[in-house]
Amino acid sequence: GQFARVKIKFEPLPAGSGIEFESKVVGGNVPKEFIPGVEKGIRDSANNGILCGFPMIDFKAQLYDGASHDVDSSVMAFEIAARAAFREGMQKAGAKLLEPMMKVEVVTPEDYMGDIIGDLNSRRGQVSSMDQRGNARIVLAIVPLANMFGYVNELRSMSQGRAQYTMQFDHYSDVPNQVSEEIRERLAG
Repeated sequence: GQFARVKIKFEPLPAGSGIEFESKVVGGNVPKEFIPGVEKGIRDSANNGILCGFPMIDFKAQLYDGASHDVDSSVMAFEIAARAAFREGMQKAGAKLLEPMMKVEVVTPEDYMGDIIGDLNSRRGQVSSMDQRGNARIVLAIVPLANMFGYVNELRSMSQGRAQYTMQFDHYSDVPNQVSEEIRERLAG
């Protein structure tokens, strides 16, 4: 048989922190040789995620207790137990889908400003500034990457080919609940 029991505390970390694992087990409840199995179970589970198979990021997992059996425990048993603990912990924690947010800069003649701002807003964009550069207007916005597909053609059509844009990754942000449900339904298929 296989026997392993783990008690793991999960907590969120600031964006960009990645995944931290630490063992605070005192005594021999989880023998040292099995702790790498616990960490592997957590890291592998995080790579596969619990929400639509997307990776999980920015959390700390702290192994604080557990139990083992002289004969029936193994590294694999502790890896499996850690995977189960991860799934349960993340479901209780209310894990959220994140989406890449892009910093978009549009350079356009004044005549097309209204249409361009309206279009960025319709893409769930947040316009952060509007400036003048010579005869051109500069619009800066943060827009979800998922809503930027096809933008180059739309921009060309709105501005008769006279506006241009650049886009770069800015940060990850929570996906709104309605969009999250749509993604789950689409992936469940």
